[in-house]
Amino acid sequence: MNRRPRLLATAAVGATAALLLTACGGGADESKGNDKIAGADTGEKTSASPSASASEAAGRPEITFPSGVANVFEEQKTGNATKDAVLADNALSVNSMDDAIFKGSVDTKALGFYNSGKALNAAISYVQGYLDKDDTWIGKTRYFDRKVALSGSNTATVVYCSDESNSFLKNRKTKKVAKTPTTADSYVLYNTRLVKNARGVWQTTDIISDRGAKTCQP
Repeated sequence: MNRRPRLLATAAVGATAALLLTACGGGADESKGNDKIAGADTGEKTSASPSASASEAAGRPEITFPSGVANVFEEQKTGNATKDAVLADNALSVNSMDDAIFKGSVDTKALGFYNSGKALNAAISYVQGYLDKDDTWIGKTRYFDRKVALSGSNTATVVYCSDESNSFLKNRKTKKVAKTPTTADSYVLYNTRLVKNARGVWQTTDIISDRGAKTCQP
């Protein structure tokens, strides 16, 4: 994917960040740049909900995407209901940012539903970076090596990698697609913190990204 040098990360979240980096087996605690976050199923205007467990809380906004984009979330089930719910909402946090990109607005219901605090501010800035450039994206992004750790009943951390080698920027006006080659920067390490709110939603509250992290490369 052709990437712009915009930050998609909050400041490190102290011990939580250290825990996540250790869990993933390495990586830095500083973000290197703009990280394309994607969330969609294939097909025309299909739902982007990654699993049935993501609909536990009432009032969840529907997320849909146009044809030509796809997202693959691996490690969906752990056998632990709480961890599975965390992973489902982690995926929907990712989805909500693409939902905003495709809709061309930072004022979408899903963006504020699945993200809060520093992560929401980062998400808004990230989406606005696409809108300012009249960009969207096409293709497929794979999210893998997703690991979740619980801290009490209402806090969790998720560390995961993304493979952007098959997703590309597309200009809204010209429709031109930037078919860039696969490099180390096609792989990104993410560290996130989630907090369960009163509605039962595991909102992402902090996110750190490391583009080109060796631990995510094949």
